[in-house]
Amino acid sequence: MGLVLAIALGQKGVRCTLVEKKDAPEFLPKMERCNARTMEIFRRMGIADKIRAAGLDADVPMDVFVVTKMTEAPLLHLEYPSVSTAQAEIAATEDSSQPAEAYQLVSQYTLEPLLKDIAEALPSVTVMYGVEFEGQHQDHNGVTAHLCRADGTPVTVNANYLVGCDGGASPVRKSLDISLRGEGNLLKLRQALYRCDDLFDRLPLGNGPGQGRHYHVADNQASFLIMQDSTRHWTLHAVVEDDAAMARQFEQVVGAHVDYEMLYVGEWKQNLLLADRYGEGRIFLAGDSAHLVIPTGGLGMNTGVGDAIDLAWKLAATLQGWAGPNLLRSYEVERRQIGDRNIGASRYASTGRRKWRGQWQPGFNDDTPEGAAKRRNLADVADVEQRKTNEMIGAELGYRYVDSPVIWDEPGGPEPLFRTYVPTAWTGVRFPHVWISKGVSIHDVIGGGFTLVCFGAGNATDPIEKAFLACGLPLEVKIFPDDRLRAIYGRDYFLLRPDLHIAWRGNALDVDADTLAALVSGHHVGHMSRCHEVGAHA
Repeated sequence: MGLVLAIALGQKGVRCTLVEKKDAPEFLPKMERCNARTMEIFRRMGIADKIRAAGLDADVPMDVFVVTKMTEAPLLHLEYPSVSTAQAEIAATEDSSQPAEAYQLVSQYTLEPLLKDIAEALPSVTVMYGVEFEGQHQDHNGVTAHLCRADGTPVTVNANYLVGCDGGASPVRKSLDISLRGEGNLLKLRQALYRCDDLFDRLPLGNGPGQGRHYHVADNQASFLIMQDSTRHWTLHAVVEDDAAMARQFEQVVGAHVDYEMLYVGEWKQNLLLADRYGEGRIFLAGDSAHLVIPTGGLGMNTGVGDAIDLAWKLAATLQGWAGPNLLRSYEVERRQIGDRNIGASRYASTGRRKWRGQWQPGFNDDTPEGAAKRRNLADVADVEQRKTNEMIGAELGYRYVDSPVIWDEPGGPEPLFRTYVPTAWTGVRFPHVWISKGVSIHDVIGGGFTLVCFGAGNATDPIEKAFLACGLPLEVKIFPDDRLRAIYGRDYFLLRPDLHIAWRGNALDVDADTLAALVSGHHVGHMSRCHEVGAHA
């Protein structure tokens, strides 16, 4: 998350330094999929095409299988579209039911070096690998970070703010004495990374499954084989007694002779944990330092990208001098509720997976009527429960910021759903995507400040513009006279934030413009309405 945050800040001209303990990006498969919302964010950052070019080929199917081994007929085959198929469906959709971008399978060992190169090319970003965080001190003027290079040389960095994007064991979080709470150490597994150049191209092996993304093995060891973005590398998760057993487990799961090299083995634990707070004073937490989920549902890294984008524009606004104190305070209010929600979504998905895996019994693989009945039963349960892992579009696109101090209060709102995305334009949600011309999303024409979207003539926008100008707030007015768009969005006016979330909406500009400007920029709303009267700095 640190690299995404650094790029987002750097693109806004904010000077920042990224500190990473590792000497260089590691060849480890810690994540594998950027979901639709993350790819929308990368589209706005101008890097989506680079990520797609580096990731899995667009024509590779994303199918999911439940198998006994890779040489035998699958017990269950769940079909999911390739990126090219999904993108074609999105391009042909005229309403707001689809994202602007499809998902992209890209492993961390591919994504991190790419993001590092992008960050290093930004003149306001300094990237320091091989430097470890050792402690911090903050006061009302700023933060001092105490660091150490690999050779023992101490380094001190003084900054206005510090963000800990430093993982589940976060030293930054620990320096603030912030706890993670929830369900820890639910299951301990080993993960291994293999290079196997010809396995994917040889699929199907015998009567086994065809080419796809995930191969869940029906056994009592939670074995799970994943095709990585190169199609030449594979990851296996399993409950086994030691590292050496992971080689035997790979051979057993594949079930046929293949040449392979085991590149890495490590242990990991399933956790569902949320930080008590998302920071303190001038120090913030983002990504795994603030929330740990089980990878089922693919929400871990993607939730962290949302953290980074929310925090980036609020930090930039504060440093540029137009934000009030509520803007940075709203980061925890908004993102912690999403962290909690996505932990719930991960729990929902992982419970479903455990349910179908719990149908395995001794004699499962026997060539008997009883064995066949056990396999049919597991497949039937998996047909319902495994889908919970692979179908999370509601969690990806449909989240809403509720009770935020910088969003105009609007009682009611849509029901939060994990698996179904019902497009809505309520305050607090991401502004739904619609094509306004061939290949151009309405997202593409929304700028980096506040945007007042008008579905109509927009002749009465002067009070809003004057109020925002008086506060020093960046505002653009975008007028769309298309009746089709007005029918889709259901209101005449929308005030959008830099992160595309809706801060206010209405059918007339009858809102008090001064109060609105003060509220969305994070200034206290009281008897004085002009932002310059209540203070323009955090």
